[in-house]
Amino acid sequence: MSIGERRPITGGDDEAARLDAALPDIDWSIAPVGTVFSRFGAPSGELAVASLGDPADPRVVLIPGVTGSKEDFYLLAPILVAAGYYVQSFDLAGQYESAEAGPVAGGRYTYGLLVADVVAFLRDGGPAHVLGYSFAGILSELALVEHRELFRSLTLLTAPPEPGQAFRGVRIIGWLSWLLNGRAGAGLMIWGITTNKNRVSDSRLAFVRSRFALTRRSSVDDIVGLMKRVPDVRAAVAASGVPVLVATGDHDLWPTHLHAENARALDAHLAVYRTGHSPCETAPHQLGRDMIALFREAEARGS
Repeated sequence: MSIGERRPITGGDDEAARLDAALPDIDWSIAPVGTVFSRFGAPSGELAVASLGDPADPRVVLIPGVTGSKEDFYLLAPILVAAGYYVQSFDLAGQYESAEAGPVAGGRYTYGLLVADVVAFLRDGGPAHVLGYSFAGILSELALVEHRELFRSLTLLTAPPEPGQAFRGVRIIGWLSWLLNGRAGAGLMIWGITTNKNRVSDSRLAFVRSRFALTRRSSVDDIVGLMKRVPDVRAAVAASGVPVLVATGDHDLWPTHLHAENARALDAHLAVYRTGHSPCETAPHQLGRDMIALFREAEARGS
């Protein structure tokens, strides 16, 4: 099935799926060979950056979500580099090795602050194919609406599929989100991660637990609060002409039908993999395959 057909691409029976099924367990604290680490002076402060590939190649920027980090793309980045792209990622302000970046004393992590960082990072290196993972999908959409010229394509990876109170559609416990404020919701999220409700490997669990030693709890609290009031910019994203891919797992936090509805509203391609909330970790070859197809479409359009 071609990505251009705008129907779900469900992996499981091709070479990319076979490679994903054979993925080894890795030490997530060890970067792919050739990774260059640096710091970027963003409006909120210094952000930790990981870069891989030739800077002369077309640029891809992978943005992790809340409680995540640039390391989440250690399996995906080499696949994109092998296809001829230069891949960069950075920790959001307040998260992991960007923990010192953030608002002035007494301030909050806001959409304005976080989107300004995304825009500054994209502007510094030039237009890019952008992936926004989970919460970062919201930031990426907001940045695109403000600065279409910085985007060659947009991939929304398990991003919240509904505007407004984004947690309302979460499987099983969505109803509970109406009763929790940002801090309580963040506590529930952190509890689920640290007690391995996602059933990740021991090495992965050790790494994600270790990040909390640096990540600012206030940033997680504020971001969970932001996710309860997601701006609806879908019409503006669709009108931008930027090719968009909505990618998700069929066992994501949000049910597939909500992601499909979001893809229709965005006039986007939809890819559904046999996995959960983190296809960049569990289905990187399939995700990479579909992202590269999106990149080729964007390049053919002259984006």
